[in-house]
Amino acid sequence: AASNVIVRDGGIVGVVVRLGPSFGKVSTEGLRVTAGAAALDARVSVAAANAGIAGMEFFSGVPGTIGGALRMNAGCYGRETKDVLVEAHALNRQGKRVTLKNADFHFTYRHTEAPEDLIFVEAVFEGVQDDPAAITERIEALKARRETTQPIREKTGGSTFANPDPPGTPNQRSSWKLIDEAGMRGAKRGGAQVSELHCNFLLNLGDATAADIEGLGEDVRAAVKAKSGVELRWEIKRIGRVPVNATEEGYLAKDA
Repeated sequence: AASNVIVRDGGIVGVVVRLGPSFGKVSTEGLRVTAGAAALDARVSVAAANAGIAGMEFFSGVPGTIGGALRMNAGCYGRETKDVLVEAHALNRQGKRVTLKNADFHFTYRHTEAPEDLIFVEAVFEGVQDDPAAITERIEALKARRETTQPIREKTGGSTFANPDPPGTPNQRSSWKLIDEAGMRGAKRGGAQVSELHCNFLLNLGDATAADIEGLGEDVRAAVKAKSGVELRWEIKRIGRVPVNATEEGYLAKDA
């Protein structure tokens, strides 16, 4: 789905593997849900709800696919992938099938220690039994909350920076609030803008380059560091290379 990804303007040197429709299947058995890595997170939450499996409602608020959720421990509203994952299946560079149990990921907030060269193909999740109607009601409530608080109908890669503190931390600091306090709500660079609705989202106003978006993100990080001393960590993955004959510093310079 390419959510939470910026591909730099120089493109990617190498092969990009796109998982086809056969990797998007979702099935349930007992209290377990098996999903291909190309399955949309929201589809997993609906399949679980229809089967009376609770605990995966949060996936309805995560843009992207299961492969991405595994790679970054995606989550929202206090729940994360690690809370429901049993195991994941992947292929390594030699084409060998590898199985990783939950503990093998060494999950932390928006991060895993899974080897970077693995291509995830499938995951197995487990929830708890509940009434399908009650689960669906919770999903609809999450969707309504997201609709009113996030720019989900705009061109955006999703949540830009991880919160400085993991869920459950007393007096947890939120990235959006730090960005707002630093005066960056609505800030622009080229065709990119910090969302007025939710400061932790960067928008493509229509003609933004990858450099506009990444550069604006670095402007935000600098402003927050100057205001609060907090160094925000990118949640969005930045991949690819800068254009030929450009340096990384020059690529992100405001007058580039």
